[in-house]
Amino acid sequence: MRIGMIVEGSYPYVSGGVSSWVHTIIRQMPQYEFEIIAINPSPYTEEDMQYRLPPNVTGIHNLTLNEASERRMKKKVVLEDREIRSLEKWLMFEEVDTDALFVMGDVIPSSERYFASRIFYETVKKSYELEPNKGSFIDFLWMWRGMFEPVFRLLQQDLPKVDLVHSASTGYAGLLGAYMAKSQDIPFYVTEHGIYSREREEEILKASWIPSFYKKHWIQFFHHLSRQAYKEADQILTLFEKNQHHQLEIGAAHEKTAIIPNGVDYERLSTLPEHKEERPFRIGAIIRVVPIKDVKTMITAAKILEQRGRVFEWILMGPLDEDEDYVNKCRLLIRQNDLEDMVKLVGKVDIKEYLPTFDIGVLTSISEGQPLAVLEGMSAGLPYVVTDVGACYELIHGREDDPFGPSGFVVPPVHPDLVADRIEWLMDYPVERKHFGENGRKRVAAFYQHHHMIDQYEELYRIGRSAYGRHRV
Repeated sequence: MRIGMIVEGSYPYVSGGVSSWVHTIIRQMPQYEFEIIAINPSPYTEEDMQYRLPPNVTGIHNLTLNEASERRMKKKVVLEDREIRSLEKWLMFEEVDTDALFVMGDVIPSSERYFASRIFYETVKKSYELEPNKGSFIDFLWMWRGMFEPVFRLLQQDLPKVDLVHSASTGYAGLLGAYMAKSQDIPFYVTEHGIYSREREEEILKASWIPSFYKKHWIQFFHHLSRQAYKEADQILTLFEKNQHHQLEIGAAHEKTAIIPNGVDYERLSTLPEHKEERPFRIGAIIRVVPIKDVKTMITAAKILEQRGRVFEWILMGPLDEDEDYVNKCRLLIRQNDLEDMVKLVGKVDIKEYLPTFDIGVLTSISEGQPLAVLEGMSAGLPYVVTDVGACYELIHGREDDPFGPSGFVVPPVHPDLVADRIEWLMDYPVERKHFGENGRKRVAAFYQHHHMIDQYEELYRIGRSAYGRHRV
C-alpha cells in the first residue's frame, strides 16, 4: 500500500517534533511505501534535508505556496453558475463545500487567470458590500488575493496517486488531504500535534503587519481550512485530550476523533549508562533555538540562579540554524549576563551522550503539542520543570488512569523566577528528585513507547485499506 504523507513546513527540511513523528512512522512501518508531499512557502532542495529518507520513501513532492503551477496557463476562466456559487460560498466562509475545491483545482485553468477575471472581482465586491465596517476596496481586494491565491496554487499542482492520505496537520496540508481523498476516493487521516487554526489565530492577533480590520478574516480563513479537513477526514487524531476538545469546538465530528499519544524509543533511552563523575549540577534542554521555545526565559532563570549563588551548567541541545537572528539575541543575552561558563548552546548533538550527564530537564516553551523532547528526557529518568502548555501538565502529572506520581513541576509560561525556584528545589532535594525521575520513567514505559503509537496507526492503516480496497496503486 502506498501512503501519501502530507507535511507543512516540516519534514524532511525542518527538524522538530512533527518531523520526528513523521520519520518514526515511516521507519517503523517498512511494509508500506510513503510518498512525501511537502508544502513550504519557498522551494527546498535535497541539500536542505535534515533527515536521511528511509528506503520505503518512494517519492518526495515539493509544493510551494508562492509559485504557480505550470499545468494550464493560457486558458480563459469559464465557470457555470453552480460552480460560481459553490466557489463564492467557500471563499466567503459560508460553507466548507468540497465541490469548491474541484472548481479551484480542476476547473479553473490557472490562479493568475482567475484573479484577473471578472468572476473574481464580482465575488470580492459582493463580500465587500456585506462588510459592516468598510475600509478601502483596493486593500480589501488585495487581502482576498493574498489569502486565497496560495490555496488555488496548491490545488493546481500535480499530485501523486496513493492508496491512503495522511496529513500531519490541518491548514494547507489538511486542505490538500481533503482534496486528494475526495478526488482519488481514498481514506484520509489527519493528525494534529498542535491545533493549527488556534496557533495561527494567536500569531495573527500578535502580528503587527496585518491591519486590525483584516485580522478577523485571516482567523476565519484558517479555521475554515481546518473545518474543510475535518469534514473529509475519516479519522481526526491528536495527541492528548485537551487538543481533542479544541477540535470539537472548531467543528470536528466527535465520532471521528481519537487520541494517539506520541511515542519514543524507551528501550534505548532508559538503558543509557549512568555517568558518576564529579561535576556541577547539570540542567539539560532539548530544543530548537527559536522564539516559540522561549529560550530567553531559560537564560533569565539561569541568571537568577547565578545571583542566588548556585553553581550549575545549563546545556541547550538542538538546531541553531532555523532563526539565526533569535540565536544571536540569545547569545548576546548570555554574554550580557556573564553566563558563558554556565549556559551553553551546543547545537544539534547525539542526545544519548548528554542525557546521562544531566540531573534535570527543562522546557520553557510558550506553545507545544506533546513534546518528544520531554518524553525522551523522562525515559532517561530526568525530572522536569516545564511550562503549562500543550500536553506538558499531563506528562508531569499523568492522566486520570495514571498510577504514577508527579515527575517534576509545571509553571506558567514566561515566568523565569518560578522556573528558577523549581530548579533550586530540585537541587536541594536529591532524594525527591530521583523519585520524580523514576515516576516519569515509569509513565513513559506505560503509555508513550514507540510501539504503542505504531500499533495504533498500523491498525488505522489496515482498516483504511480494507474499507477502500487493497493496493489500488
